[in-house]
Amino acid sequence: MADGNPLPGVPLIDSPFFEEQLARLDPEAEVKRIATNLREKGFAVLDFPDPEFSRRAEEIKSRYAPSQEHFAEWRAGKRDLRNQDAWRDDPNIRSVAANAAILRLLETLYGRPTFPFQTLTFPVGTQQPAHSDSVHFSAVPDGFMCGVWVALEDIDTENGPLIYYPGSHRWPHFGNEHIGINAWHQPTRGAHAVSYRWLWDELVRTNNAQPERFTAKKGQAIIWHARLLHGGDKQNDPMRTRWSQVTHYYFRDCSYYTPLYSDPFYGNIFFRQIVDIGTGEPVPNMISGREVPLWFQSQAIHHSPMGWVLMPLKRLKRKLMGQPVN
Repeated sequence: MADGNPLPGVPLIDSPFFEEQLARLDPEAEVKRIATNLREKGFAVLDFPDPEFSRRAEEIKSRYAPSQEHFAEWRAGKRDLRNQDAWRDDPNIRSVAANAAILRLLETLYGRPTFPFQTLTFPVGTQQPAHSDSVHFSAVPDGFMCGVWVALEDIDTENGPLIYYPGSHRWPHFGNEHIGINAWHQPTRGAHAVSYRWLWDELVRTNNAQPERFTAKKGQAIIWHARLLHGGDKQNDPMRTRWSQVTHYYFRDCSYYTPLYSDPFYGNIFFRQIVDIGTGEPVPNMISGREVPLWFQSQAIHHSPMGWVLMPLKRLKRKLMGQPVN
């Protein structure tokens, strides 16, 4: 038991001891509101805490604005305009991702130090069907992952707002074993992702769930629970932009993996080799204060009988040598 908490391996917002643990922290009213919303609804809206945000947003948009040719290809469905992990070369994207106030807030909400590990910069709406991030990247202990989406410009119903299903984070969580699929034996990595899309659609139908839309003002942000069903609404006006940045966060003292590609009881775990965006340093896979042995990681994730590579040996070699692995 750590600091009077009988469940240190459960995020504060998910804990059955939420009320008493939050009261013990005695947070200010705004933090309590965010924690309660995240627990009950699966998301919380806030103003992004950076006095330089407007300047950063304009510089990001200027740097990554798509050409007219690329914009036309996107409208024709021939190009994806997202920029993944541009934090590597862009100090503004990195600063938004590693914002100190956001890191402190997330540590309070989850009960562990946090770090950003992935950024996505969007000049247009994703129009992505509703999905749960927890299938694509998760942690052990479960729940120690979240996303923060921030509007880089005003967003309304015509340029593709974020959509989400309030409370869907509390629906039962399902993995490969529940949908009757062994990821190891798929012809290509993640070929069964379509089965999850069908499952999520059926869960929405059977729960008679209705989506909400986040029509955000520039600088407004939303934190969402790893299991919240969310996506991008249709962009009704394809001539407009819809600038936003998503940052995904993990928490310390966890193991990081991709459930979609994993069958743990078949000996197949897609361990992620993670870098902290804020420091540029690798973050080890941990469990209860101990690092997961590299020999186990290398055996649990290498290649399948179908031949698709899960963890190239050169990445493991870099990790052993203390070098960046991404």
